[in-house]
Amino acid sequence: MRRRVAVVAVGGNSIIKSGEQGTRKEQFRNISDTAFHIASLSFLGYDLVITHGNGPQVGNALLRVKATDGVLPPLLLDSCGAQTQGELGYMLQQVLGNGLRKGGINKSVATVITQVVVDRDDPAFANPTKPIGPFYTAEEKEKYEKLGWVMIEDAGRGYRRVVPSPFPKEIVESDIIKRLIYSGYIVIGVGGGGIPVVKNSKGELEGVKAVIDKDFASSLLATSIDADLFLISTDVEKVFLNYNTPEQEPLNSVKLADMKNYLVLGHFAEGSMKPKIEAAIHFLEHGGREVIITSPQSIEKALRGETGTKIVGD
Repeated sequence: MRRRVAVVAVGGNSIIKSGEQGTRKEQFRNISDTAFHIASLSFLGYDLVITHGNGPQVGNALLRVKATDGVLPPLLLDSCGAQTQGELGYMLQQVLGNGLRKGGINKSVATVITQVVVDRDDPAFANPTKPIGPFYTAEEKEKYEKLGWVMIEDAGRGYRRVVPSPFPKEIVESDIIKRLIYSGYIVIGVGGGGIPVVKNSKGELEGVKAVIDKDFASSLLATSIDADLFLISTDVEKVFLNYNTPEQEPLNSVKLADMKNYLVLGHFAEGSMKPKIEAAIHFLEHGGREVIITSPQSIEKALRGETGTKIVGD
């Protein structure tokens, strides 16, 4: 019998929610809420790969680096990404493992610290767009810009630091992840979009200062391991056209061609829903079968076709 594989991408903002400090207790509570719903896919017979963002977490890691300047050796952005992969992977691994055992599913959960190859000449390095860390006021924005930070307004909620976000080209550990899945493990990988690396003239890997978009990296991983389902967990139950306007319209089941048309027409915001739609399109254009976009608490209903936005190939 052919195995059914699902890749579930969880946003870093689902782990540290707006207005929270990001304490250990808060993150464990939020992960527990999300993991409960993700586990439903395992109960339905899917082999699971879970990916996650780390925008708030890696930003906080950089703040710690700044706070210890002159006291401890500095950590570069790729190392901060690796640290948050391990920390968030540990939390997800523990919470999900506990929940599965309570539900009578005897599966082990493994975190794979994942490197992702990017192009050294990617134009993103000259145009930072990826928001990381907490939100700041206009006064704080001016202060940090004097330190050389690039700041943008983010979705009407304040200002955030942005860093380069090159496009992922290759998941270095994709074969390891695939072997673990087919050996019966639930895998957590591509945390924070993966650790960005480039290949030098000798073909060796070197870390670079960037944060890869987790939806793009998750889509690439999903195609690399021949996943059946790519589920993007976000803070809305469905995707909308004309979002936050009087003409707002929910999307239920959408063909790939129609979604590509909506994207061209500019219905999806940069840094918000747009990269999720682009990642969904990439997955379906490279052999993927189905994409679902919904909130964590709506995952079970979305799998039954009762809510969420489903995108399918033409």
